[in-house]
Formats: sequence, C-alpha cells, structure tokens
Amino acid sequence: MSHTVQASDTDDFLTLFRTHVAEDLNILATLHDHEPDQALIHHLKELNFPFCLTIIPEQSPGSEALLLLEESLAHLCHHADTQTLDELAADYASIYLNHNISASPEESVWLDEDGLICQQTMFEVRSWYQRYGLEIKNWRQRPDDHLVYQLQFIAWLLDKNNDMETLEQVSVFMDEHLLRWLGNFSERVMSRCDTQYFASIAALTGAYCEELRNILSLLTGHSRPSAEEIEQRMQPGQNHPEEAPMQYMPGMGPVI
Repeated sequence: MSHTVQASDTDDFLTLFRTHVAEDLNILATLHDHEPDQALIHHLKELNFPFCLTIIPEQSPGSEALLLLEESLAHLCHHADTQTLDELAADYASIYLNHNISASPEESVWLDEDGLICQQTMFEVRSWYQRYGLEIKNWRQRPDDHLVYQLQFIAWLLDKNNDMETLEQVSVFMDEHLLRWLGNFSERVMSRCDTQYFASIAALTGAYCEELRNILSLLTGHSRPSAEEIEQRMQPGQNHPEEAPMQYMPGMGPVI
C-alpha cells in the first residue's frame, strides 16, 4: 500500500530542515568569527565536519572545498602546534582584520562604489535586523553587514520562525544582501590567502549558501531572480523592508 504524504510529514521535514540548516550556518559563522584553536579543531573533527552538514555541495568549488577542508582538519588534528596556530592566526588577521588581501567580510566594501565600510547597504541590513527586534552590539567594531552577522541572522530566522513566509524572507535577504557579494569574497580569499584552511572555508561557505538558496526556491515555489533583476530592485526609491524596532535582543553569537 502506498504511503500518502500528510501535511504533518511536510511540516516535520521543514522543521528538521530549518533546525539543521540553522546549526550549519552557525558553525560556518564561527569559522569566520575567529582563528581556530586546538579545541575548535578537535570539535570539528568530532562532528565529522564538513560532512556532517545538512547541505553537501556537489559541484566545484564546493565539492573540492569539502575534501580540502577534511584534509586540512586531519592535518591540524595531528600538527596543531604553536607555529601552525600562529600561521592560522596571521592568515585570519590578514583576511578579516587587516584586509591585506582586499577581501573584506563586510558587504558595504563590495557594493559601495568607493569601497567604504558602513555605507548604505549596512543600514539596509540593519533595518532587516530591526524588523525582527535584533540589534548588533559594538557595531563600530564589527558592522552590521559583516559576514558573521549575516550568517547568524539567517540561522536565527530559520530556527525561530516555522512558516513559509520566513523561508521567502530568507530568500529575499540572501538575494538582496548576502549573495550579492559572498561569491566575490570567497573567490578572493581562495586565491589570495595563505592557508588551505581558510581557502576551503571561504569556498565552502559560498557554495553552501548558493545551494541553500536553490533549495529555498524549490520549497517556496519561487524561482531565483537574476543578478540584473536584483540590482534593479536595489536601486534607490525601490521597496525595502520596513523597520520595526523592538526591545527584544537575542544573543547572536558563535555556537562553538
């Protein structure tokens, strides 16, 4: 006898999908948040990262990043001495702090015509956070449009809101913000950073988010707009999310 799919089956699947993808995104955010130490490296190995991810990219560069990151973590588990960790810390600083390789993790730098931080796109991202009652502490040290915060925001939306409208809103946020620049960031880190660890993390993050956006299109039934359509939508005077500030402010931080 064939099994008839009930509405509850679909709801259960979406709940599990949201929960596990949120966990994935929080882990990826952690990897961009700070340089690895021995505890993080061993924890990732215990998780069987990156093959524990809910979404496994099957095409290059994501598929290659999976293997490179697995190889890198295996090596680090046995050779995470002070010199190796110092090299990773230096590469982290070069990418995320000193901008030595011109691969900023902040959206404004990629989308502002003068390449400046804390420009219009940062305030647009902030309005998304405020719409859900979220606020970034110490935004002058790490702006609202930083990669870590954007990944955490999407994870928070998926984990806290179990409805189809939220999936549609996540899709819009990814189209209008994260995916407009993440691919360029990932490619530049891959080509210019000094360590296999951070190169593979950048490639994996970009590929994972692209795969997630494609899956969201299938779940919502709405096809992805083209890059040209997105740029047209983001022109001044177009419709953007309304701000709805609230007092509630959850902890948006690393899970590892």
